[in-house]
Amino acid sequence: MKMSRRARRMEKHYQRKKRHVGLNMVSLMDIFTILVFFLLVNSSEVEVLPSTKAVRLPESSAEQKPKQTVTILVNRDNIVVQGRPVARVADVMRGGKGVIQPLLEELHFHARRAQRLGRDTKKRRQVTILGDREIPYLLLKRIMLTCSQANFPDISLAVIQRADSVGGGA
Repeated sequence: MKMSRRARRMEKHYQRKKRHVGLNMVSLMDIFTILVFFLLVNSSEVEVLPSTKAVRLPESSAEQKPKQTVTILVNRDNIVVQGRPVARVADVMRGGKGVIQPLLEELHFHARRAQRLGRDTKKRRQVTILGDREIPYLLLKRIMLTCSQANFPDISLAVIQRADSVGGGA
């Protein structure tokens, strides 16, 4: 038996109603992914200094947390500013007692860059030195002299906090 047009139309209409409406999970997963990344990026209260296995930091009972500054990493072989090697320690130790010229140029570069990006306000420029505990004091002294010559007078030395000072021990 042949169905009329109206009967076919009504049958299609009721078939459409019987289909189950599904939930689109892709857009929901996108929202949750963005939310997780946002929370991961913005939940960090602790400033993390760059670390390397070649540098053994001295221990201290310092309580102050590190700030976001220009970092100078000094190990037995190299002087590295913000991850970029600028001088070899052996060459610096042979090269006299004054300012370390490659380090001075690199610090001037970072000062100009901060000024261009609008980060450099009237406040003093800050630098953090991560020096191996075995480096000579003369080298550390020359690095600090170079920092002050490059208009980075606020110098911090990174250390590892002693385990006995964490709980405010005796």
